[in-house]
Amino acid sequence: MSHTLTSKGQVTIPKKVRESLGLGPGSQIDFDVDEQGRIIIRKVQGRGRRKAPVRDRFEQARGRATVKWRTDELMELLRGEA
Repeated sequence: MSHTLTSKGQVTIPKKVRESLGLGPGSQIDFDVDEQGRIIIRKVQGRGRRKAPVRDRFEQARGRATVKWRTDELMELLRGEA
């Protein structure tokens, strides 16, 4: 199984390997090289409680704003009206 390295030094981990290690988006992995020059990839086991996966990007952003603007105040600020 041969793959090409990108200009950024990246390579796609084959699906078969991802599935066997239980890797998914956001998974952390460790790389090591043994005495024979072989690469070893290990899944980093969770250290503590993991957050539940976010369903979509809007759900992820929900509740993040700390400044509460009224529409007319925000429009005045953006348009430079005084």
